[in-house]
Amino acid sequence: MHPIPRDELCQRLLLNGLSQIGPVTVRRLQSAFEGQLRKVLEADATSLQKIKGVSSRAIASLLSRDFDWQKEFQRIHQLNYRLLIPTAPPWPPALECLWDPPLILYGEGHDFPTERAIAIIGTRHCTPYGAHLAKKMACELASRGWWIISGLARGIDTWAHEGALEAQGKTAAILGHGLDLTYPPEALKLRRRIMTHGCLLSEFPLGRVADRQTFPQRNRLVAALARAVVVIETDQAGGSMITARFASELGKTVCAVPGRVDSTASRGCHALLRDGATLVTKAEDVLQELGESPQPLLFPTATPQPPHRPDDLRWLKHFAGGTPHDAETLATSMSCSTMEAATMLTLLEIRGQLIRRPDGKHEAV
Repeated sequence: MHPIPRDELCQRLLLNGLSQIGPVTVRRLQSAFEGQLRKVLEADATSLQKIKGVSSRAIASLLSRDFDWQKEFQRIHQLNYRLLIPTAPPWPPALECLWDPPLILYGEGHDFPTERAIAIIGTRHCTPYGAHLAKKMACELASRGWWIISGLARGIDTWAHEGALEAQGKTAAILGHGLDLTYPPEALKLRRRIMTHGCLLSEFPLGRVADRQTFPQRNRLVAALARAVVVIETDQAGGSMITARFASELGKTVCAVPGRVDSTASRGCHALLRDGATLVTKAEDVLQELGESPQPLLFPTATPQPPHRPDDLRWLKHFAGGTPHDAETLATSMSCSTMEAATMLTLLEIRGQLIRRPDGKHEAV
């Protein structure tokens, strides 16, 4: 059993770290004890058992105080992380809309989200079309001073962060695990770049690994922090659908990008559109939905791609409408040898006109 801390910050740290206590239980406990965390931590079993919705496991965790908050606080200091609480800046004011806000946030970075924030989310298994659109939309929105919120996951999340960074804008990664962990592992370099142009946030104790419970908790923060949630490619059972539902319940603007009708990566977006989400295809559509007219760019964007070479257009016309090709199908379309088609695929990819899909085929950018 660990001692009850005197100050509010460490009381929040302790309560947040207890093994059987989640945001909903915290809300019930705070309501029962008039928001006084010390009274929550000092309560006896009889008092706790009278609170509706507080499980026996949660009560046992509270009574045993099974979280070493002093060791946690020391490690946070060693890792140079920040602790954010609702009673002091830089706590994001947008989180006030939550019925079950986090007790505390672990933060890493140089800046934290303002109310001018848009979430761009989607599947981990995105197509080149989705990756390109996520990066482009994030870049244009960040260029106009909007924070880009996402989850550092593979796929759409990664491309959304990349787009914001390309515009030298602000981006926040909301994690579904402890702040001292990086998942996926290949996101470590991206994480370091995000730190210099925004922040990483987590409500979970250090060392907490991601699981089925942590991701929905993370998703509600993504929805709360953003004025609008833009979904780019997701299946109907994807985590992005949970975030969209949270956003809708919070009264946020929910946008979805249409895709191919025969693609599983677009089924979730089409379901959202059918249920009333706003159809968007570019950054201006999102801004218009938020009541903001286009403004001059606040940050430099990437150097524009050079115009297509005349000879390239002969080949690129066969990729119209998202049609993918490998060397054999392109050779058939162009009535040329497979070697010539393979060479042009490589050249067009190098020139930035095509992108290679996971299945080895190419699509137009």
